[in-house]
Amino acid sequence: MRSLREFIAYFAVIAVVILLSSSLGLPTKQILGIGVFAMLITGALFFWRQRLAFAFGGLSLMMIFGLMTVENVIEFAGLDIILFLIGMMVMVGYLEEKRFFEFIINKVTEFSRGNAQKLLVLLMLMSALFSALVSEVTAILFMASAVLHLSARYKVSPIPFIIMVVFASNIGSAATVIGNPVGVIIALRGGLTFLDFLRWASPISVAALFMSIPILFVYFRRPMKELGERMRTIPLELGDMPSASSLKLPAVLFLGTVFALIGHHQIELLFGLERNSMLLGVALAAAGITLFIERERARELIEKRVEWWSLSFFLLLFASVGALEVVGVTTVIAEGLLALTGGNPLLTFITFTWVTGSLSAVLDNVLAVAMFTPVVEELGKAGLNNFPLWWGMLFAGTFFGNLTLIGSTANIVAIGMLESRRGGHITLRQWIKPGALVSIPTLLLATILILVQIPL
Repeated sequence: MRSLREFIAYFAVIAVVILLSSSLGLPTKQILGIGVFAMLITGALFFWRQRLAFAFGGLSLMMIFGLMTVENVIEFAGLDIILFLIGMMVMVGYLEEKRFFEFIINKVTEFSRGNAQKLLVLLMLMSALFSALVSEVTAILFMASAVLHLSARYKVSPIPFIIMVVFASNIGSAATVIGNPVGVIIALRGGLTFLDFLRWASPISVAALFMSIPILFVYFRRPMKELGERMRTIPLELGDMPSASSLKLPAVLFLGTVFALIGHHQIELLFGLERNSMLLGVALAAAGITLFIERERARELIEKRVEWWSLSFFLLLFASVGALEVVGVTTVIAEGLLALTGGNPLLTFITFTWVTGSLSAVLDNVLAVAMFTPVVEELGKAGLNNFPLWWGMLFAGTFFGNLTLIGSTANIVAIGMLESRRGGHITLRQWIKPGALVSIPTLLLATILILVQIPL
């Protein structure tokens, strides 16, 4: 019965989208493009586990209807983004297997000395930092595991603390290029460097994190009080840890990759390379070195540590978004946005940022950003300064990813871990209340801080 309702709702949404597109008087190809894209996105949302099937089917229909060619698929598939993510996943997978992050988390937990507030501040800071350095999905895997372990030890519900580290992870993921697929898309499409992110994104991300911590501490004050009482009566046990000597090579690889990513633009200038070529080059080099180190297990790393399912979906999604650009839908959206705001740069920036944020909460931030990236490019072609729009889209996607259960991949991963380990089930109501309390103020802060800096 539930599947029948979902299918009825699915076809109803597509019908409404097509009718609205037709009412705008758009050409047939644009209506077809919007309709097929709606089939893909709505199918992915309604039937999340079968999203790859809808992505394959959607792209196939676009080619059958003549909306794009093989050359268009290759052009818009985002192979630079996919290769970057593959490279980083290989390196990070190696670090996880060596328990590099587990060692650091154990040291931080030991430093808290049984103080619940201090422990949660440290866990949120570590969640944000790891997200910025190794991606939010990777960070949440071991941060959520740490929370589940601690909650089991002290016999408290892990739900409030899972929510806290997930929110910190999403906020921290905005700080660097590699923190989130959203950042990778924006960097490579907007021509932004790692240092650009350190200059424009990192300070805002840090400010948002320190805004969110007291909000969450007030909202979850009762669970935190309970945890504090348990910590005073039950001694902390961290379990066995890998030795520091066994982590020297992983630490060198990790730090070397981070510093190379930070300095990638300087390397490009030094050797006269194309902008952002070394952003991809460093990720591929890190993967190559990792596979050489683990040469006996190289194939296993590639097969098990790279999220091929997600990457395949991203590739098909990027190609499908390209169809909207080919048939001119993104131009229509850009022109409509300019008409709505009267071409006012300030009003355009605010409207674009909050619309992107709202869609990120409903669609998943990667989907929303992939959809709107061509629109930002079209606005730039129309003569608008689109530099602030890239940053608005970054914070809209990452910060509003905290609003709903499906707003970010990290949310979905953490909820899955919670349920698989029988830690409970998070309802939409449990999530959306703290989500709204954090996502709305943090995006408002980001909007103001970007506006203040636009003259720069």
